[in-house]
Amino acid sequence: MIPRYSLPEIAEIWTDEHRFGLWQEIEVLYCEGLAAYGHIPKKAAREIRRGAGYDAKRVLEIEKRTRHDVIAFLTDMAEHVGESGKYLHLGMTSSDLLDTALACQMREAGLIIQRKLGRLRTVLRRQALRYRRAPMVGRTHGVHAEPITMGLKLLVWYEEIDRHAVRLRRAIEEISVGQITGAVGTMSHTDHRVERYVMSRLGLKAAPVTTQIIPRDRHAQYLTALALIGASLEKMAVEIRGLQRTEIGEAEEPFTKGQKGSSAMPHKRNPILTERIAGMARLLRGNALASIENVALWHERDISHSSVERVIIPDSTMIAGYMIEKFAWVAENMRVNRAAMMRNLELTGGLVFSQALLLLLVRKGLSREAAYETVQGAAMKSIGSGRSIREHLAADGTFASLVSERELDEAFDLDAHLRNVDFIFSRVLSRRGRPRKGPASC
Repeated sequence: MIPRYSLPEIAEIWTDEHRFGLWQEIEVLYCEGLAAYGHIPKKAAREIRRGAGYDAKRVLEIEKRTRHDVIAFLTDMAEHVGESGKYLHLGMTSSDLLDTALACQMREAGLIIQRKLGRLRTVLRRQALRYRRAPMVGRTHGVHAEPITMGLKLLVWYEEIDRHAVRLRRAIEEISVGQITGAVGTMSHTDHRVERYVMSRLGLKAAPVTTQIIPRDRHAQYLTALALIGASLEKMAVEIRGLQRTEIGEAEEPFTKGQKGSSAMPHKRNPILTERIAGMARLLRGNALASIENVALWHERDISHSSVERVIIPDSTMIAGYMIEKFAWVAENMRVNRAAMMRNLELTGGLVFSQALLLLLVRKGLSREAAYETVQGAAMKSIGSGRSIREHLAADGTFASLVSERELDEAFDLDAHLRNVDFIFSRVLSRRGRPRKGPASC
């Protein structure tokens, strides 16, 4: 059953109809390759291409009896082809068909996810530029630290998605391999030229060496790439949820007309989409772990991985696509409260400029220890006193004798504190909007 959260364009890839269609094409191409290299009559290959077909319902009915999906499919396809159906699957093993088709499906789904990732990347870039100079307080350990901008926060996300685009492209390349190597990978009953013929027409590469199956580290890399995307989306979703808390109120996910937040409390605007994204990331991580468990199989193959993959691979592609699409919408339409950001930035009466004050005193000749003690002392007095740190420092005779009023103004200058934001943007965006390539070789 296709999960309710799936996207139609990705879900379609995992239907029986699409899977059987790939199986049919692989079998037809294989017969054409056999004919091209003199293994079967060319007339038979033409008849197989002309008569190829299948009845999905009948395949599933046959499978109930045979308890073998590939044999059920070949039985039905041979009935459509007629006499030349005897050449189908000649020298192949089930995994040649299954793994090659699975590679096509994973590549198709991966390319859709890649496009969605590009869309999210564009949204984050635009929003980062929009809020480049929108100041807010940065928080470490959940506690006010120093000023940043909302745009800088979004730029971090943009650059992170940029890295995921590179990882996903590599994972798609890694999984885009097929095989026709026979029961234990020795090509005892197949022709490597035929394998090359089939893969070239499917847009795949031939796996250099296999057992009965393509080694599952490739699949694990693909699902791990999706899980990492999910982890970053969760990070971003958690941040928006945190900023949406009533006590902060700096940003919130969209709340559309007619939407309701609570069955009991009409005032509620809950961050349901970002909470959903955070939850679904756990599924991706669990599936990635299962894919890693699939790498170790008995000898040249067992099927302990097969039942797992029928769940984790379709689900992970659909979940990842859904998460990316939903978060792109959230990021594009989120509400940003500049007034709340400034109010919170000023909440501590200038404590966020404590490092600037510390460095100022060091430049004036104090040891770092003495400077730290002076600023920390004033900061501790300021907390809960109703007086700013600047007022407490001004009352300190030693401090007042060292620091002029102009220098004090400069230490509390927000624009000066954010003077390198444009440089950081320039450094990140200098790639002119193109995803990064992989690292150069050493």
